[in-house]
Amino acid sequence: MDNINDYIKSLPKAELHLHIEGSFEPELMFKLAKRNGIQLEYTSVEELRKAYQFTKLQDFLNIYYAGTSVLIQELDFYDLTWDYLLKAKENNIVHTEIMFDPQAHTSRGVLFRTVIEGINRALIDGHEKLGISSKLIMSFLRHLSEEEAFKTLEESLPYHDMIAAVGLDSSEKGYPPELFERVFAKAREYGFLTVAHAGEEGPPENVWGALDLLHVSRIDHGNSSMLDNDLIDVLAALQVPLTVCPLSNLRLKVVEDLSNHPLKTMLEKKLRVTVNSDDPAYFGGYLNDNFVAIAEALSLTRSEIFQLVYNSFEASFLPEITLQNYLNLLNGYQTSD
Repeated sequence: MDNINDYIKSLPKAELHLHIEGSFEPELMFKLAKRNGIQLEYTSVEELRKAYQFTKLQDFLNIYYAGTSVLIQELDFYDLTWDYLLKAKENNIVHTEIMFDPQAHTSRGVLFRTVIEGINRALIDGHEKLGISSKLIMSFLRHLSEEEAFKTLEESLPYHDMIAAVGLDSSEKGYPPELFERVFAKAREYGFLTVAHAGEEGPPENVWGALDLLHVSRIDHGNSSMLDNDLIDVLAALQVPLTVCPLSNLRLKVVEDLSNHPLKTMLEKKLRVTVNSDDPAYFGGYLNDNFVAIAEALSLTRSEIFQLVYNSFEASFLPEITLQNYLNLLNGYQTSD
């Protein structure tokens, strides 16, 4: 292998923290806006792309939700998902676990069925045509009420077989995990796995809450966990996965510089940390870009990169037989530094 970037690109990967609405490239947004007769406030793709510059989470969320306004038909959700899957293929992603925000669409009058059937049809095609396996995670928007989350959960039940887990995203400040304890308990009763964003812009207490109250299988982000030694010990002992997103952290000022990112320390503490792209269209990079950027910033070795990729498969919701097949494939890429 010529260099570490080539090694990164060659590895078959899993991605566990990807918001499908956050993969909305400006070119596709304009295409769908035209198809649906919607006038965007931007006059060109270039102008829209310039607007994809943020310094904090709320600024990003404002344009993120504005972008969803052009998603109307089932075909729109298919095209959005298919566009990401093509990028996933380019990044040598062989398994992806995609989050979607139904409340961002049902609140606009789009039927839950329209959203999930468009996404699911693309995921089926992604498996058949691109060889990419997938799971779907339905996220609740934490700035909306518990009542609205319960309504969304009930709407999802006819599509239970399409959804592997429920999650919790949107702005963390002011919306701690305990607000959603009851709806997560009901989701678990229905047989859903659970994940939650915690410790991105919020304190370690939010990570504790996600573990103790929401009983999550994974923590999405989890950066602030490193401020609490007791929490580090628990995460290491239980091997709770952290789905870290380096370029997202940089763009939203969770870290001021990637050289200050806690990922390498997480590895050293034997945490099951993974690398993901979060909202790649908005944050300047898909999965390989995140790996390359963090590898350069932290001087990661091939062994460390291999471990990160290995962690992603082990942290996935894949059935055991499929998981072992992927791990066997990945083991062929193990290398000494």
